[in-house]
Amino acid sequence: MKENQEELEKELKDIQQDLEVDTEAAEDSGVSEVEVENVEIVNLKADLEEMEDKFLRARAEIANMANRGKNEREQLQKYRSQDLAKKLLPSIDNLERALATEVSDEQGASLKKGVEMVLEGVRFALKEEGIEKIPAKGETFDPMLHQAVQTVPASDEVPADTIVEVLQEGYKLHDRVLRPTMVIVAQ
Repeated sequence: MKENQEELEKELKDIQQDLEVDTEAAEDSGVSEVEVENVEIVNLKADLEEMEDKFLRARAEIANMANRGKNEREQLQKYRSQDLAKKLLPSIDNLERALATEVSDEQGASLKKGVEMVLEGVRFALKEEGIEKIPAKGETFDPMLHQAVQTVPASDEVPADTIVEVLQEGYKLHDRVLRPTMVIVAQ
């Protein structure tokens, strides 16, 4: 903006110098003072229009920069949890695997209950940040949300392009996929 102002001031000085030269040339050539003033008025109007145009363009550029900055800040705020979530997903997977193990004694059952409580706390925190599991089992395969790692033959019970089994849970943050769900699909 300061550069634009300096540029405009320089152009104004140049215009003033041109007008002085034009006035001197008109006096030397014998053209009447009224004609010289009319020429100066036309020149000044043209210069004024040019300056107004530059001013409006500069104002529009500043408004666009402000809008871009605002949009960038909104995006950063909306997706601020993305990196942390990506780092937590392997730990969540490990906690889910720990819950899937069979326990036979009371001590193992209480340890499993503790792991379940930790996992629920982490899931709640993720949900608060807008991070959720991508629904998969029994859903129609969507390559934007799911990653097929294996296929099985389709049957009457399971139509083609239906997800049969989930191998690894996928997660998304609002509308952005953090990790696609690894699935087995009926074909």
